Amino acid sequence: MIIIMIARIWHGKTSKADYERYTDFLKTVAIPDYEKTVGLMGLTFLRNRQGEEGHFTLITYWKNMEVIKNFAGEDFEKAKYYPEDDDFLLEFEEKVQHHEVFAERNKKTS
Repeated sequence: MIIIMIARIWHGKTSKADYERYTDFLKTVAIPDYEKTVGLMGLTFLRNRQGEEGHFTLITYWKNMEVIKNFAGEDFEKAKYYPEDDDFLLEFEEKVQHHEVFAERNKKTS
Protein backbone atom coordinates (compact mmCIF):
# COMPACT_ATOMS: atom_id res chain seq x y z
CA MET A 1 0.00 0.00 0.00
CA ILE A 2 1.25 3.47 -0.85
CA ILE A 3 1.21 6.01 1.97
CA ILE A 4 0.51 9.48 0.61
CA MET A 5 1.59 11.39 3.71
CA ILE A 6 1.46 11.40 7.51
CA ALA A 7 -1.20 13.32 9.43
CA ARG A 8 -0.20 14.73 12.83
CA ILE A 9 -3.17 15.59 15.06
CA TRP A 10 -3.09 17.91 18.07
CA HIS A 11 -5.89 19.07 20.39
CA GLY A 12 -6.05 22.14 22.63
CA LYS A 13 -8.68 23.64 24.90
CA THR A 14 -9.38 27.25 25.92
CA SER A 15 -11.99 29.05 27.95
CA LYS A 16 -14.99 30.42 26.08
CA ALA A 17 -13.65 33.92 26.80
CA ASP A 18 -10.34 33.17 25.01
CA TYR A 19 -11.91 31.36 22.03
CA GLU A 20 -11.71 34.22 19.51
CA ARG A 21 -8.39 35.58 20.80
CA TYR A 22 -6.76 32.15 20.46
CA THR A 23 -8.22 31.80 16.97
CA ASP A 24 -6.60 35.12 16.04
CA PHE A 25 -3.27 34.00 17.53
CA LEU A 26 -3.36 30.77 15.53
CA LYS A 27 -4.17 32.62 12.29
CA THR A 28 -1.51 35.30 12.72
CA VAL A 29 1.34 33.40 14.42
CA ALA A 30 0.98 29.61 14.37
CA ILE A 31 -0.27 29.04 10.83
CA PRO A 32 2.38 31.24 9.16
CA ASP A 33 5.03 29.56 11.31
CA TYR A 34 3.90 26.08 10.29
CA GLU A 35 3.77 27.11 6.62
CA LYS A 36 7.50 27.94 6.73
CA THR A 37 8.36 24.40 7.85
CA VAL A 38 10.09 22.23 5.24
CA GLY A 39 8.14 19.04 4.55
CA LEU A 40 4.73 20.39 5.58
CA MET A 41 2.22 19.50 2.88
CA GLY A 42 -0.77 21.31 4.35
CA LEU A 43 -2.82 21.87 7.46
CA THR A 44 -6.39 22.04 8.67
CA PHE A 45 -7.42 23.88 11.84
CA LEU A 46 -10.77 22.99 13.35
CA ARG A 47 -12.58 24.62 16.26
CA ASN A 48 -15.84 24.30 18.18
CA ARG A 49 -17.45 25.39 21.40
CA GLN A 50 -18.54 22.88 24.01
CA GLY A 51 -20.23 24.59 26.92
CA GLU A 52 -17.77 27.01 28.52
CA GLU A 53 -14.77 25.67 26.56
CA GLY A 54 -13.34 26.17 23.12
CA HIS A 55 -11.75 23.16 21.46
CA PHE A 56 -9.13 23.33 18.73
CA THR A 57 -7.85 20.49 16.57
CA LEU A 58 -4.88 20.93 14.28
CA ILE A 59 -4.25 18.38 11.57
CA THR A 60 -0.93 18.89 9.80
CA TYR A 61 0.07 16.83 6.79
CA TRP A 62 3.70 15.86 6.34
CA LYS A 63 5.71 14.26 3.56
CA ASN A 64 7.03 11.47 5.82
CA MET A 65 8.06 10.67 9.38
CA GLU A 66 11.58 12.03 8.89
CA VAL A 67 10.34 15.57 8.23
CA ILE A 68 8.11 15.31 11.30
CA LYS A 69 11.20 14.41 13.35
CA ASN A 70 13.00 17.44 11.87
CA PHE A 71 10.08 19.57 13.05
CA ALA A 72 9.29 17.92 16.40
CA GLY A 73 12.55 16.24 17.38
CA GLU A 74 13.31 12.60 18.06
CA ASP A 75 10.42 12.41 20.54
CA PHE A 76 8.10 13.16 17.63
CA GLU A 77 4.95 12.14 19.52
CA LYS A 78 5.47 14.97 22.02
CA ALA A 79 3.25 17.99 21.42
CA LYS A 80 4.95 21.31 20.61
CA TYR A 81 3.71 24.54 22.13
CA TYR A 82 4.31 28.25 21.68
CA PRO A 83 5.20 30.37 24.75
CA GLU A 84 1.97 32.33 24.13
CA ASP A 85 -0.07 29.16 24.64
CA ASP A 86 0.35 29.73 28.39
CA ASP A 87 -2.00 32.72 27.99
CA PHE A 88 -4.79 30.68 26.38
CA LEU A 89 -4.75 26.93 26.94
CA LEU A 90 -6.45 25.32 29.93
CA GLU A 91 -4.24 22.22 29.77
CA PHE A 92 -1.29 20.93 27.80
CA GLU A 93 -1.77 17.51 26.28
CA GLU A 94 1.56 15.74 26.23
CA LYS A 95 1.19 13.68 23.06
CA VAL A 96 -0.13 14.07 19.54
CA GLN A 97 -1.44 11.36 17.23
CA HIS A 98 0.03 10.28 13.90
CA HIS A 99 -1.92 8.55 11.14
CA GLU A 100 -0.88 7.27 7.74
CA VAL A 101 -2.90 8.90 4.96
CA PHE A 102 -3.53 6.23 2.35
CA ALA A 103 -6.32 7.96 0.42
CA GLU A 104 -7.36 11.57 -0.08
CA ARG A 105 -10.18 13.22 -2.00
CA ASN A 106 -11.05 16.88 -2.31
CA LYS A 107 -14.34 17.65 -3.98
CA LYS A 108 -14.29 20.80 -6.03
CA THR A 109 -17.30 23.11 -5.67
CA SER A 110 -18.58 25.28 -8.46
